[in-house]
Amino acid sequence: MTASRTREGGPLLLGVRHHGPGSARAVRAALDAARPAAVLIEGPPEADALIPLAADEDMRPPVALLAHAVDEPGRSAFWPFAEFSPEWVAIRWALSHDVPARFIDLPATHTLVWQQDEKEEDGKEEKDDRGQEGRGDVGAGPGPEGAAAVDAVRVDPLAVLAETAGHDDPERWWEDVVEHRGAGGDPFVPFTVLGEAMTALREAYGAGGDDRDLVREAHMRLRLRAARREFGDDVAVVCGAWHVPALRQRATVAADRALLKGLPKVKAEMTWVPWTHRRLSRASGYGAGIHSPGWYGHLFGAPDRPVERWMTKVAGLLRDEGRAVSSAHVIEAVRLAGTLAAMRGRPLPGLAETTDAVRAVMCDGSDVPLSLVHERLVVGDVLGEVPEDAPAVPLQRDLARLQRGLRLRPEASERELELDLRKETDAGRSGLLHRLRLLGVDWGLPAVSRGSTGTFRETWRLRWEPELSVRVAEAGVWGTTVLAAATARAEADAVMAPSLADVTALAERCLLAGLPDALPVVMRVLADRAALDADVGHLAQALPALVRSLRYGDVRGTDTHALTDVAAGLAERIFVGLPPACAALDADAAEEMRAHVDAVHTAVGLLGEPQAQRQRPRPAAAPGHGQAPSAPAATEGMRDRWHAVLTVLSGRDSVPGVVRGRSVRLLLDDGRLAHDEAARLMGLVLSPGTAPGDAAAWIEGFVGGGAGGGMLLVHDERLLGLVDAWLTGVPAEAFTDVLPLLRRTFSAYEPGVRRTLGELVRRGPKTRADGGSPVATGIPGFGPALDTGRADAVLPALRLLLGLDRPAPEADPADDNDLVGATR
Repeated sequence: MTASRTREGGPLLLGVRHHGPGSARAVRAALDAARPAAVLIEGPPEADALIPLAADEDMRPPVALLAHAVDEPGRSAFWPFAEFSPEWVAIRWALSHDVPARFIDLPATHTLVWQQDEKEEDGKEEKDDRGQEGRGDVGAGPGPEGAAAVDAVRVDPLAVLAETAGHDDPERWWEDVVEHRGAGGDPFVPFTVLGEAMTALREAYGAGGDDRDLVREAHMRLRLRAARREFGDDVAVVCGAWHVPALRQRATVAADRALLKGLPKVKAEMTWVPWTHRRLSRASGYGAGIHSPGWYGHLFGAPDRPVERWMTKVAGLLRDEGRAVSSAHVIEAVRLAGTLAAMRGRPLPGLAETTDAVRAVMCDGSDVPLSLVHERLVVGDVLGEVPEDAPAVPLQRDLARLQRGLRLRPEASERELELDLRKETDAGRSGLLHRLRLLGVDWGLPAVSRGSTGTFRETWRLRWEPELSVRVAEAGVWGTTVLAAATARAEADAVMAPSLADVTALAERCLLAGLPDALPVVMRVLADRAALDADVGHLAQALPALVRSLRYGDVRGTDTHALTDVAAGLAERIFVGLPPACAALDADAAEEMRAHVDAVHTAVGLLGEPQAQRQRPRPAAAPGHGQAPSAPAATEGMRDRWHAVLTVLSGRDSVPGVVRGRSVRLLLDDGRLAHDEAARLMGLVLSPGTAPGDAAAWIEGFVGGGAGGGMLLVHDERLLGLVDAWLTGVPAEAFTDVLPLLRRTFSAYEPGVRRTLGELVRRGPKTRADGGSPVATGIPGFGPALDTGRADAVLPALRLLLGLDRPAPEADPADDNDLVGATR
């Protein structure tokens, strides 16, 4: 039976549901039967030149057409295609039969303006207009994803048809009447029936709530008329079923052109980009009209027995994850799915039946392994591929070259990447990922390493999302290569940075990304901002990032002399301004200042390390200019000056107790304050003349903040005795005021530390009346003084960990004495 005998005169109109495997199979069968001279497809006409690339062997769906405004790459839209999309099947059929294929929807040059206007009008999130709960599945076209939804309420044709047929679930109804329809019979009947149904709906609902469909359909009719003039009526049109009645409508050319007259437009470019099954899923935020792209792909690709093949896939996945699933489970699951379909009156088991059967038979009723099946198979992590010769911005081509050279393949599934920066390839990968983050292309996000925490290790979580192609196109305005673009972006960000801390963070990111050409601009801005900013809090926030930058630069072999000078200058200004800045602070400001003191203390400790001082020689000063001090000279004596600042803070009554207590603790930890002196200061603070609130704040600063204060009290019973004696002497009326502070302090300790402190308090820690060494309590593991014999036993292992055991003359016993002192 020929096509001419099975359909009315005129072009062959194939109304489909986008991304429907049943529609895709029906389109292929209809095209095989009709053998049209040309195929017209719903999509942007600017992509006609890209259609031949679909025949390339390197083109693997899911893919998408990407359109973006030339002058504003962030204004973009996608037209996705899966292997089971009817439009993709039509394109492949036309190419394999050497038949012209053309897109007929409204040009992207207008669609991009619509998208921007709608975003500005109602601020809604970008959506594919097919994603309006089924309506778009059969009508709004294969894109663009990124176009905002309209304000009017849209009609859901599938819901209306399903309700008319007596079904309450449109998806299940569609599966039963279309997706489970067997092969054979007249290939044009499904399209005739669906076209009649849509005609009735259009008569009842008109444009269905979106008048812009009328503009799109006017353009489709104009393109269809042009094709009929060229090929006659031997033309096939593949479009959303919602549009079929409009294409049959008899409208004048003048009327259609009037609808299109005066439409705003922008200059646009188009290309193919990879897409993912996850982005075709409603759950992922892209509303493409399907919940289960992986399941639909299976239905389209399975030659026969789809349920049996699906259960086999599920069993293989669960076995790979360590679950005991045998062939008997597969057989029983297939039987149960068939039984459920029969009980529910369905012609074949659908996704609901197979899911219920898998849960009951293979997952023992648990939804935990079932969620893995949904993630990996029902939705899937398939990432498409496009040919290398597809049009792309220069930045995209450079990124692809770097990805190949570093063997860093984009993948749709999330994976963890461990990098050792001492290796050339890993260092290159790190630099690329950091540069892309500077450009706003978050392909990888830093993660906490499970192994070493050294600066030569990095951990990343990688996942390539289709939107990143837009971000790359946007970043193309900064340069034609990743290095050039990241450098230009960093320089611009430095000038526009709102605060000093933002500039220091940017300097750190430049070092991580390996952008030596951007550092001079960043450092100049940093020096200017630091000179003008008199806020000690801002300076204290900026210093840690600078010091981290020095460490990262040392690992990567970057010259950071200029950074060292700026960091040293910031530290000196903090030393001068910190004591006055700590006066007359309320509780919240005092807590914030304590955090600043901790951060500066850590930064000064790192800044004074020999590692940070081992820098490359600085270039000689130009004639007529003074020679700046060397990096080691800039940091010489910095720790001593910082300790002097802490000493001032610890003894000044105008400084809040939490800051004074922290200063005493830091001096004690660094060995700049004897235990006897720390006990004396604590005794003064905890004397009856001090307000309970101030004393509690001092204790919080001294033993709180997660700085190991609990262990200090465990091992120094004299300090614990002072705290205990003060606490028991707090008046009842003041106890409720200091309780929140104390609870916050002691609740931060590890459970074992709290338990030990409780045992010590219960047994009664004692101190000598003359303030001497603590008296032995008889508790196992604790003595009246340091056990030097046990301390000496750990020295060999400690020397090995610190790298002190290297070939050299016989060690001086004094070294061991110094090491013992350090461990104390």
